[in-house]
Order: sequence, then C-alpha cells, then structure tokens
Amino acid sequence: MKEKKCAILIDGSNFYFKLKDLSLHHLIGLDFKGFAKWLAGKDKIVHSTYYVGAVRTNGTEKSLRLFRDQRKLLGHLRRQGFNYSLGYLLRSKRKFHEKGVDVNIAVDMLVATYENLCDRIILVSSDTDLLPAIKKAKEKGKVVEYIGFSHQPSIAMVANCSKSRLLTKEDLLPFIKLTK
Repeated sequence: MKEKKCAILIDGSNFYFKLKDLSLHHLIGLDFKGFAKWLAGKDKIVHSTYYVGAVRTNGTEKSLRLFRDQRKLLGHLRRQGFNYSLGYLLRSKRKFHEKGVDVNIAVDMLVATYENLCDRIILVSSDTDLLPAIKKAKEKGKVVEYIGFSHQPSIAMVANCSKSRLLTKEDLLPFIKLTK
C-alpha cells in the first residue's frame, strides 16, 4: 500500500488562545515536531506550517517584548522543522486584528490540493473563514481533518471536515515543557 502524505497547518493565533484557555500557552516549550508526528500518525508529513500575524515594533517596551518573543517562537519552530507564514497585524480601536493569515492558510490548502502534494490536510484551526477552501479540498478528494479543542469546538468545522479530533488538556501535556 502506498504511503499516505499529510500537510499540517496550524493557525497560530487560534492555537495560542485555545492553549491559553487551558493554561498551556508556553509555545517556546511546545514540542511542535512531536505534536505534528502524533497528529499525523502513520502518514508521512510533507509540509508543516505555523501561521501568525507578524508583530511590529513601535518603540514601546511592550511592542519590543512581543517582537522578541515572536522571534524566539519563530526560531523555535525553525529548529523543529516547521515553516512559518506571516500575515500582519492591523491596529483598530486599540485592538490588533490579524490580516492575511486565513488567506495564507486557504491558499496553502488549495496549492496542496491542486498540486497533489498530500492526501490529507490536518488543520489546527477553528476558523470558519476556511470553510470554502475545506469544501474545495474535499471535492478534489483530499481528507481534511479538523483539530479543535474539546472545551471550544467549532460545530461548523466538525460538520464540514472529513474527520475531526477534539483535543483535551491531557492530550497536549506530553508535548509541553512548562517553563517559568
């Protein structure tokens, strides 16, 4: 039997805030490579990407700290064989909103589909903006597996993906080295 190939796509902000809800938001201590292997099971990982809005500095101490922390995270991802894709952060009414991240994920899903780069797309995101890309990938014969969180599942993602897996805190603990 031919070895199955999979791509792992992680919506970084979505992932971070779901982990934060579980008090597990120490991304520098996360074994991304081990987590990806666990998600893939017997399938060969041909592509793994973490998507996030790029932090820019405006000279304030907070923006410099966030910028440094993000650079550490991106280096951590690189050392574990993960690609990363940067959108940008738009400030509106004192809040930051990611822009371009969902589009980057959707484009990578469709490239993987149309260039036949994998058999299965493992999507760690509860963002329903991705539903059109998910539906197209499924129409073209790809398995799209939604990885969500049991404490906040997306019913629409469960309903529209080929498979779903809802993670618990206990599922994630083996991949997290808690740091102070």
